[in-house]
Amino acid sequence: MSEHIYSYGSSTGAVSGAQRNQVLRNTYWLLALSMLPTVLGAWVGVATGLTSALSPGIGLVLFLGGAFGFMFAIEKTKHSAAGVPVLLAFTFFMGLMLSRLVGSVLGLANGAELIMAAFAGTGLVFLGMASLSSVIKRDLSAMGKWLFVGALLILVAGIANVFLQSGALMITISVLAVGIFTAFILHDLKRVRDGLETNYITATLGVYLSLFNVFQALLMLLGIGGGREE
Repeated sequence: MSEHIYSYGSSTGAVSGAQRNQVLRNTYWLLALSMLPTVLGAWVGVATGLTSALSPGIGLVLFLGGAFGFMFAIEKTKHSAAGVPVLLAFTFFMGLMLSRLVGSVLGLANGAELIMAAFAGTGLVFLGMASLSSVIKRDLSAMGKWLFVGALLILVAGIANVFLQSGALMITISVLAVGIFTAFILHDLKRVRDGLETNYITATLGVYLSLFNVFQALLMLLGIGGGREE
């Protein structure tokens, strides 16, 4: 579910203000670029019905295996020219895995509106946390350990609910995911601003996954609470 689970902590060291700003700019640009393959992956998945044809168990194994495999590859290539293409391939994969949820929401009478609302909500979360990271002066590194534990618990609960299929648990997980991954966006962007993360590919991976989880959680909540049947 999160790069933070795979690789908590990253590069540190004294860097100049110009270097920090460059890493932040590159992170923002790569985040924007990563949305394109994500949308493409989701469209391919919905159009082909590829992921919806999988059983929940097989889908879970494919998602976890693919996600952690890609994250391992990204960490190995983050200092080379292959880093960006590998990251973009990963975002396409994540879009493909998201297509099952997107397809089910599109099956609702107001599905397109719910998807746009989830997208707008995610955008507002990102803008809010990006703005907050620029004005907060204190070091937020300590909160990373608690967020890591929270993300791990959400991952375990999410895996369990694949088999339990509990609506109440899904709502609880989604609400917690919005809160925890919103805080993770602030934490990760602040690390870049403070010069604690100096690789923009690693920074992009962390923020992207937090945004992905916020969007997915919002879409689930909107689908459950505001969906109208055809």
